[in-house]
Amino acid sequence: MKPHHLPQSKKERYLTFFLGDEQYGIAIEQIKEIIAMMKITGVPKIPKFMRGVINLRGSIIPVVDTRLRFAMETREADMHTAIIIIEVEKVNIGFIVDRVEEVASIDKASLSEPPKFGSYIDTDFISAVAQIGESVVMILDVIKLFEADEIIDLEQIQNNTSDA
Repeated sequence: MKPHHLPQSKKERYLTFFLGDEQYGIAIEQIKEIIAMMKITGVPKIPKFMRGVINLRGSIIPVVDTRLRFAMETREADMHTAIIIIEVEKVNIGFIVDRVEEVASIDKASLSEPPKFGSYIDTDFISAVAQIGESVVMILDVIKLFEADEIIDLEQIQNNTSDA
């Protein structure tokens, strides 16, 4: 007997990670892979939140320091530091995070609207807020983390360093 008569699960899966004490989530279908921190090659004249590029099995991938992107203090990498590779507008981008936590299944009904802090604080990149146990997780819209011209810049960084 096929289970098609059963109600469909409305849960979605998110990779959760930490920056400091704050927990974030990204839809699992956007994640290409998670790698340990590795040597990052600096690139001149790139935005401050960029750390440079990595060569991942022959692919040149720009790497964003997520802490700097969120206007947080920088932090030395440790054994928990990871790079999450995400495809944003057909450009693979690495995001440095303090610690990857888990893949969490979150019921769509438990997602809430993101908080608004007024017009001076940009929270457009937070698509929803979820509660997992005692933790509040901010679900990110990775496309909104970048302005359109920044994605073009990242694509150019990837292409220029691939040609070198």
